[in-house]
Amino acid sequence: MLSYLDFEKPIAELEGKIAELKSLSSEDEAVGTEEEVSRLQAKADDALVEIYKKLTPFQKVQVARHPQRPHFSDYIKGLFKDFIPLSGDRKFGEDAAIQAGFARFNGKPVAIIGQEKGADTKSRLKHNFGMARPEGYRKAVRIMDMADRFNIPVIYLVDTSGAYPGVGAEERGQAEAIAKSTEKCLDLGVPNLAIIIGEGGSGGAIAIASANRVLMLEHAIYSVISPEAGASILFRDAGRAKDMAIAQKITAKDLSKFKVIDGIITEPVGGAHRNSKQMINSVGQEITKFLSDFEDISKEDILAKREEKFLQMGELLS
Repeated sequence: MLSYLDFEKPIAELEGKIAELKSLSSEDEAVGTEEEVSRLQAKADDALVEIYKKLTPFQKVQVARHPQRPHFSDYIKGLFKDFIPLSGDRKFGEDAAIQAGFARFNGKPVAIIGQEKGADTKSRLKHNFGMARPEGYRKAVRIMDMADRFNIPVIYLVDTSGAYPGVGAEERGQAEAIAKSTEKCLDLGVPNLAIIIGEGGSGGAIAIASANRVLMLEHAIYSVISPEAGASILFRDAGRAKDMAIAQKITAKDLSKFKVIDGIITEPVGGAHRNSKQMINSVGQEITKFLSDFEDISKEDILAKREEKFLQMGELLS
């Protein structure tokens, strides 16, 4: 059953009436509801288009966090074959928040790394809501090392509110692990593509999002801190998260304007959660294009292109 966000109340009411009419019609075939259902459906479709055409930054935050958006595991099932997940950082242990391994995409080998938030209470606890600990980032570095050694492109699917801020994570070197993972992304001699599929939060995101090409889903967000946490620090009031979201410029449109990202992947009307299959196919098309664009580029050129991209970004934002 689809969960509605608070600003989707008009759509929820219309679709609720449609469901009631369809239920009534199925119980009594003598009751003709087709015309009314068609009218209400057209009205709901129009309302959906209008609402999503005018989303505020904080409404986009809500869409990016929608629990029914396709997650890392959904993209794996929908786009890749023969996925072999690898576990552990060979130093401390396994971190299920970051999933990583090797698979085939259209018959070609690729390395895949990304955060998995989980889809229900049990899986969310298992994956720690997509908030990685140091061992998760060290695992990511291990997979990137292997990909570099065997000349395999790397794809990152980013979806995290941020790295796990617990005492244990800090004791095991969270900041160093994030820095090393970011450094490895930048030093890779193979092409890498980062796609922010939901939330791109802080260093937890950038640790696996420093790539030759960085794309965002239309209603994804990418920021140094969550709007709620930022509002608590700057305004001393977490309730001003809406104001903070505007000030942060965290939407795909804003970040594309600042050249922080390289492109936007259009979502289905109403968000990725309303048509996961279409969204996954769109992401697949971008991966295909990326692999084709970087197919015959030398290691030196890959490194040069990545360096140039990030140096230009610094010039634009300075």
